[in-house]
Amino acid sequence: MDCGKVGKLIYNLRKEKEMTQKQLADAMNISDKTISKWERGMGCPDVSILQELSEVLGVNIEKILLGDLEPNSVEAGNMKKIKFYICPTCGNIITSTSGADLSCCGRKLAALKPKQAEGKHQLEVETVEEDYYITFTHEMSKEHFLNFIAYVTLDKVLFVKLYPEQSGEVRIPKLRGGGTLYFGCNQHGLWTQEVRSK
Repeated sequence: MDCGKVGKLIYNLRKEKEMTQKQLADAMNISDKTISKWERGMGCPDVSILQELSEVLGVNIEKILLGDLEPNSVEAGNMKKIKFYICPTCGNIITSTSGADLSCCGRKLAALKPKQAEGKHQLEVETVEEDYYITFTHEMSKEHFLNFIAYVTLDKVLFVKLYPEQSGEVRIPKLRGGGTLYFGCNQHGLWTQEVRSK
C-alpha cells in the first residue's frame, strides 16, 4: 500500500465531501492529527477502521487501499451496450450502461455474457394491441427459473422481474423501432433475442 497515494485520495475525497480534517476525524472518533498524517503520506489507515472510512467517504475499501479512484472511460453510444450482473448469493440484478466495478453480498460481480436464444431458452413474442405478449415454456420451479426479462431499445430499458412458480407470460409495451430482449436463467445465465417492431 502506497501511503502517499492513499493520503492523496483521502484528501481529495474529503474535499469532495466538503469536510475539514476535524469533521472527518470527528465522524470516525479519531484525532484530526491522524487525518493530517494520512493526507501527508506519513502513514496509512489501520485495517480496523477501513470499513468506517469507506462508509464516511463513500468509496470502496479496495479503492482506498489502491489509492486510486480512476473513473471508467465514458462510452458513447446507447442503451444497447447495457450490461447485466446477477449476485450468486441473493439474486440481486444490477445493470450498467458501460463497464463497472460492482459487488453484492461481499462478492465482486462480472458482467454476464449473453448467449443467443435457443431451445428452452427462447421466448415467443406476439403483438397484442400496443404490447408485446411474451410467453415461454422454460421451467419456473424454485430450483430452475427465469429471473427477469428486459426489453432494451436505443434509449430505454423496460424491466420485468420474474419469480419461481410464476406463469410463463409477460406483457411489455411495444416501442417504435424494435429492440432486444434479454432474459436471465438462474442456472444458465443471460440470453438475448432480437425483436422487430412493425
